[in-house]
Amino acid sequence: MTNLISQAPAISPVSTRERTGSISTADIISVLKGETTALHMKRAFSTEVAEQITANFLASPALKERKDGVPGQYVGASHYRKDAATYFAEAETAQPYVEALFESLVDPVRAIFGALKRELHNQGIELRLARSEHGQANICRAISWSGSGTFSLDPHDDVAQVLCAGSGFELSSVANNTVAALNFYPSMPEEGGNLRLWSHKPTVADRISQGVETTGYPYSAAYLEGVPCREFQLKAGDIALIDGGFVHGVTGQSGNGNRRLVLNSFFGFARPDLVLWWT
Repeated sequence: MTNLISQAPAISPVSTRERTGSISTADIISVLKGETTALHMKRAFSTEVAEQITANFLASPALKERKDGVPGQYVGASHYRKDAATYFAEAETAQPYVEALFESLVDPVRAIFGALKRELHNQGIELRLARSEHGQANICRAISWSGSGTFSLDPHDDVAQVLCAGSGFELSSVANNTVAALNFYPSMPEEGGNLRLWSHKPTVADRISQGVETTGYPYSAAYLEGVPCREFQLKAGDIALIDGGFVHGVTGQSGNGNRRLVLNSFFGFARPDLVLWWT
């Protein structure tokens, strides 16, 4: 019990930006460099595209039930708690099904990926998908869930799992910089399902004190009590980009039957001249 007791978490300054109907690569790079904590892009892609991606997801033959304690389904692969061989093999298998989510649509994930790649290239920086001898990462993973209670996804950080990714992963070095989490929202419940961001960026010592050293999940309500937080009310067609090193979670959803569908990926600097992208 003593190991789980720690001093009050340090308050970290949070900087946010909001845009409507436009996407700025400069804003995205600002998050990537740790200058901005969170970026909310409202109505960044059309309702028609959002609805078609949702329909394709629900009809996907590769739809699987999540087994990580969070109720819901997914298409794609996650590096979370996997060795490199397993992750990249799953990503290779999932690749055609991830592509099928977008059919002949103007794909908002590749649109950002392409624009960012061109801008970084102009700065002498390569942007590419993470890879290994076992294969290559997907551009995103589609995740759908519904959950009651205070949170449908408990408070967590995204750095621990990257820092402890293990041998065979080239992405571990990204944990020394900003691990940016990029989320596209094709479908959202009418109430709840908001992204909540706490003004706290845990250290390794903080994670050890909470028993989440290798996972970053979950941080207790008692630990976060007194830490300022803010919420982003998300709608279909929105994009959210955050510094995943800050503790964040997803609030509980209403029971109106609408699922929260998110296209999720991570990216960050592995070296000053290389940015890696993965799921």
